[in-house]
Formats: sequence, structure tokens, C-alpha cells
Amino acid sequence: MKTFGAFILLAYFLFSCSADSKKQFEYAGGSLKMAVEIEPSTHIARDVTDYYTATVLGQVVEGLISIDPKSLKIIPQIAEGWDISNDGLLYTFTIRDNVLFHPHELLVSEKDRKLSLNDVVKSVEKSCSPGQDGDAPHAFSFLFKDNLKGANDFYSGTSKTIEGLKTSGKNKIIFELLQKDDNFLFKMANICGAISPAKLIAANREADLIGTGPFIFKGYVSGVIKKAILVKNEDYYLTDDLGNALPYLDTLTFVFQGRKLDQLEMFLNHETDLITELPPSRITTMLEGRIKDFNSSPPLFVMYNNPLLSTHYYFFNMNDPRFKNVKVRQAFNCAINKEKLGREVLRNQYYELGYFGIVPPISSSFRGYDFNGVREASYDFDPEKAKKLLAEAGYPNGKGFGSVNLRYNIGDIHSAVADEFAQQIFQVLNINVNIDGSTFEQKDLDASKGKGDIFRSAWAGDYPNPETFLSNFYGKWVPENVNELSSVNQSRYKNSLFDQLFEHAKNSSKLSEAMAYYAKAERVLMQDPPLIPMWYSGDIQIVYSDIRNLHFNSLNQFQFREVYKKPLTEGEYQKQIKEISK
Repeated sequence: MKTFGAFILLAYFLFSCSADSKKQFEYAGGSLKMAVEIEPSTHIARDVTDYYTATVLGQVVEGLISIDPKSLKIIPQIAEGWDISNDGLLYTFTIRDNVLFHPHELLVSEKDRKLSLNDVVKSVEKSCSPGQDGDAPHAFSFLFKDNLKGANDFYSGTSKTIEGLKTSGKNKIIFELLQKDDNFLFKMANICGAISPAKLIAANREADLIGTGPFIFKGYVSGVIKKAILVKNEDYYLTDDLGNALPYLDTLTFVFQGRKLDQLEMFLNHETDLITELPPSRITTMLEGRIKDFNSSPPLFVMYNNPLLSTHYYFFNMNDPRFKNVKVRQAFNCAINKEKLGREVLRNQYYELGYFGIVPPISSSFRGYDFNGVREASYDFDPEKAKKLLAEAGYPNGKGFGSVNLRYNIGDIHSAVADEFAQQIFQVLNINVNIDGSTFEQKDLDASKGKGDIFRSAWAGDYPNPETFLSNFYGKWVPENVNELSSVNQSRYKNSLFDQLFEHAKNSSKLSEAMAYYAKAERVLMQDPPLIPMWYSGDIQIVYSDIRNLHFNSLNQFQFREVYKKPLTEGEYQKQIKEISK
């Protein structure tokens, strides 16, 4: 990527001469630094499946629409608007005429850089094509498979065009679905639906990471700690409500640090501007030992604490003959003392312990969902029942079961939880658990390949609907060939009743009806569990008080284009206190 850096700078100068004439926000400028655990696993948006990659790439690439980080509602992005037919099958998006891709050596003129309908079409077609390794892009599985008319035929090569993808006039693109999908807009807002330049797609240069977003990817800085540097896109097409150019920040830096203790140390040294999760061992020290930094007027730090749509869980490899027996999986669930886990390992930093299913028990986000029914189908710590179930499965006191390989990605919390899990399983079931830590990327790949017996995982909701969580166990995501990657349903779980209820929910015309079916599906899931829910996130987030317009939300999604820095005055702080107390 460094080979064309000089050209980018030249092109950036040539095509950005109008930037000086844009109205600038009074407090524009400056930089923000944020630590994330893992560096991007890919630069190809349609292949993104993990939260960390989405956080970084989401500032550079964009889709037709996006999610407002404050309200979590769908808002226009590359598309300035859209229409939905009465039957819910046709989605017509109107594309803006002033969107430019970031400078690149293959985009030699402003005409080349201007986003067109062809860029949208080629991006969708590429998402509906097998990757270089022969595997399906995440965008195909998540967005278009069995959903967009003609997408399956295009993917299989039996059609040269996607029947349900059409253009109209100079700026409209139409998606025709096979059946109504009330979550289609939320899915289209996912990063895997981002639009790439058609010229880069044709040249196999998408890894250069060229988008239309508020920040331009400048590159990585190596060292003791690796960083990704993003710079202001002077040609960004959006402005704030007063007509000021966006983004406000000049630079945005992501620091890749896997250890939470080191992340906290960096934050306290003001090497980063925010921390999204405190290490459990330092919560008391941070919140009580630095209390003056929170209570001063104005404060140095501002703290937020809200439940997240995020579930931490372990799942079984359903291709392992031992785990095909439901009583074995139930026994493992009953053998886990989650109270001890929450108290001694997590140090009470969670929203709720895993006494439900994969859908986080947040009633405000899932109104009408039968969490009580799911809870009844789930598992408490019951060592005697666990031993009984294992004996009934043919492994009394663990005899003849053999050892279990637990795969997890190395990190402060994940390593500690894995150790505790292994101890508890041995103490209750007399089964040895060999813990095998690796990088997130390697663990995720091995999970998709089924290389392991039990895997640590976490799922952060893509949108506020049970579908995004339950789809992880939808049987139709499992490839027929066991040698193919199963990147969505990594456990390769199949249950025809679960699938039937899941499909009923997706096709329901009323939200209340859909919620009822999703809850019934989750009850079936927990009665025949392919997973062990561990806990649901409720992270403590702390920022320096000079950070403005940074919105934390239950999806834990960040958008930095309207973030700016301005020291908090005592007068402003007192005004905020009065507003809160009303």
C-alpha cells in the first residue's frame, strides 16, 4: 500500500482544492485515539464478520444507508432516500450525485472518483460471487442468499446477472426480494454492504481500502504497538446541520492493544481518549481511587455504563460425535457455576449472567420478547444433575469421554474465563479440558473449519432484533460439504424445529408475532443447546471530558464524523447537572 502513497498525496491535493472554501466548524481539527483489541482481519468490507474490523473500516467505507449511533435508527448515507413497495419486496434507493471515492492511482479524475450506479451494481455482484478461496463472502450469506431475487443463481454461475438488482434512470437502484424482510434495511446498513469502486473491484485492488467515508485510511504504523492512521476526508459530501464540513477531526488513530490492563494504562497516560471496557481487576481502583477525577468541577473523566447487545458464550462443535448427544451438552451447561465466574473472574463487570439464551435479556431493546420463557428453558448450576445427565449419555463420572479441546482467543478476560471453565468442568464432570489459546483470527478461522471441540465466542448485535443473534444457529447456513467453511453458523448446528420457527419469525407481518416466534425458537435452542451462554456485556465506558458528540449505544457502534474536542468548562458542567436533575 505504501507504493502509491506519493500519488495519493498528489491526487488528494489536486482534487481537494475546493476544501478551503467549505464552511468550517469553530472547533474543527485535532485528533482522537482509541484502543481496540485486534487489528483488522481484512480490508474487504463484504468479508467483515468481527466487531473490531467493523469499527475501524466503518470510518472509511460506507453503504447506501447507516445506523444513527444516537437513536439507532436507519438514516441515509450514500443513498439520500429510499422507497419500499406496499408488499415489502421492492426497495428503491436514490443515490446522491456528490459522493466521491477517496483518491487512488486508478481513479485518475474526478469523474473516476464520483460514485455511480455501476459501483453499486459491481459491489453487489462481487458480494454474490465466490471469493478467491472459493468460500462465500459474508455479505452473500448475511444479506443476499435466499433473500435477493436471482442472487443464488448468480452465485452458482447459472445466471450472468442478478434478476432482482436493477437500475432506473441516473440515480436509482432497485432491490427485489424473494420474501418480505422487515430487517432488510438494518442488514443493508451493515459494513458488509459497503460500496467499493468498480475499477478497484475489476483490478482486484479492494484491499487498498478505498471508500467514501469521512476518514481516509493512510496506513499502519509499526512499532511496539501497531496503529492504524486515518485522516480527514476533505471531500466528504455530508455537512452538519449548520452547513459545516464533516468530519471535524483531522486524524483518527486506532491503537491495537489486546491487553485490557495496558489499554487502561494508556488511557490514564492520555495516550488514548477513551476506554470502552475496564479490566475487572482494576474496576474498584479506577472508580474509587480516581474519584476526584470524576467528581471535580468540571471533571477530568466522564463515565457511561449501559447494557450492550452483546453475548459471550461457548459453543460446541456439533460434528463431534460426543456433542451430538443432547444430554452431554445439557450436562456441560449444568456444570458451570456462573455466579462464581461473575464474582471471581469478571469482578461483576457484566449486565447479566448467562441464565438466558444467546439473545441478551434487554427488554427495552426487544419489546414483547418472552425472556421468562427462555429463562425456563435455560440452565442453573446443578452439579448433581450435570453428573446424572452425563451418566445417562453413557459417560458415568466422565469415563470414556476423553479430553476436550477448548479454543479461545488470548486476552486478559478470555484466558481467565477459559481457566475457570476448565476447572469447573473437571471438578463436576471429571473431564479434562485442554485450553488452546491463539489469535482471534486463527481461532475464528478454526471455528469456521470445525478444528476444535468447544470454542469461545461473542456476538455483538448488528441491529436491535433477535434475528441477528439467533441466525448464528440457523441450519441453512451450514454448508453440505463438511470441508467448507461455516462462517456464520460455526457450530454447524441443525434443528428443523428451530429453523421452522426462525423462518416463521422472519416472515411474520407483525412485530409482536415475530417476537413470539423468535422466543419459541430460542426455547427450542436452549432445550437442545449447541451453546453455553456465559454472560451479557454491560461495559463501563470512560472518556476524557473534552470529547464531544461521542455517542455510546447498545450496539457499541462508533461514528466519529461529528466528534470534536473542546475543554469542558465549569459552567457547561453545572448546566449538564441541572439538565440531568430535572
